[in-house]
Amino acid sequence: MNSYHIWTIGCQMNTADSERLAGALEQLGLRESPSIQEADVIVLNSCVVRQSAEDKVVSTLGLAKHVKNSNSQRIVALMGCMVGPKTHDLERRFPFVDAFMRPQEYGPLLRLLGNRLGVDAEGCLGTLVPPKPSISAHIPVIHGCDKFCTFCIIPYRRGREISRPIEEIVDEAEALVRRGVKEVTLLGQNVDSYGHDLPGNPDLADLLSAVNQVNGLYRIRFLTSHPNDMSPRIVHAVRELQKVCEHINLPFQAGDDQVLENMRRGYTSKQYRTLVKNIRDTMPGVSITTDLIIGFPGETQERFQRSLDMLLEVQFDKVHVAAYSERTGTIASRKLEDDVSKEDKKVRLRTVEEIQKVIASQINEKYKGERLEVLVDGRQKGKWRGRTRSDKLVFFQDDADLLGKLVRVKIEHTSPWSLRGALAKEPTVV
Repeated sequence: MNSYHIWTIGCQMNTADSERLAGALEQLGLRESPSIQEADVIVLNSCVVRQSAEDKVVSTLGLAKHVKNSNSQRIVALMGCMVGPKTHDLERRFPFVDAFMRPQEYGPLLRLLGNRLGVDAEGCLGTLVPPKPSISAHIPVIHGCDKFCTFCIIPYRRGREISRPIEEIVDEAEALVRRGVKEVTLLGQNVDSYGHDLPGNPDLADLLSAVNQVNGLYRIRFLTSHPNDMSPRIVHAVRELQKVCEHINLPFQAGDDQVLENMRRGYTSKQYRTLVKNIRDTMPGVSITTDLIIGFPGETQERFQRSLDMLLEVQFDKVHVAAYSERTGTIASRKLEDDVSKEDKKVRLRTVEEIQKVIASQINEKYKGERLEVLVDGRQKGKWRGRTRSDKLVFFQDDADLLGKLVRVKIEHTSPWSLRGALAKEPTVV
């Protein structure tokens, strides 16, 4: 039992869970394998937000079964949002899987491995840090969600909200910095709700302030926000704290009030617009990205137009758009009819993508000629790659080793998706 491979699909929380499990597996002496076919321990970290994601998980489970058939000593584990409180149905469907683990529940696999290897795995179940983080790393700060939007399965799979203590998160950030990390993203299904369940009721602003004091850390981001919990105190913390980036992801999901009510989002389109205005008044130049679901039950063409109106009015830097698909177990699947045709969903999806492409082009074009601070996080097709504080992707060429450096780049070309430029004179910021 020498190697492991973790296959991950889904959100940043899943990525963070996989990174931490990898840390535990390496503490047990296993090394990472590049493929499922070569690994002794195969872990699939699942997502069921959309049917297409679940279909990919099932397909990959088929591959894992084939690999295990060639060597019965291999271990196959399924973790993530596909695994609920009860696993009887999964055990029946996938009898070759040795361990089922809910999100952040690493114990079943680690104890199984401990028994196989003859070691005590309990020491691997504490605070876990990714073994080989890149320049940027994720830190989960609050698990679960209490919102129960009608379209979402997450509260049923990840449970209710549980915040991690500030001191524990700061310790993890310091450990990541010692391993070369320059930027951290604080994660939660609803990160703005952080701290309400902790003694003294600290909030996200308090957490941002504490992490801002970590020596050697250049930047801090946070995901994902909910409009109902994006308080003025959080917005002012983003503005005032030097290391916190001026970038906010604020899903609006729909521009029509009836659709928002059907989703149980808890705000109106007017309240959302007012919040965005307040954020921009407090922090001019902030970049705002969003999430949008099209084709939700009850979304007529007229109601869809109100989502387009929101895009045109607010002018988001980026829009993550998805067509609604029914998820078994959600409130929507039980109480709402999926009454928008697949063809209408495809047309609406393309319409949003086309409109947002124009908006993003116009926003990014304004950066032409600007000297932007970029954190270099890797290379791609022979060019250095990095991101601005406002989360714009930037490419440039240079022969020096700039990985992990903060540099100034003069922007020469723009597109809806990225910026290109050249190092400015006196380019190094740090």
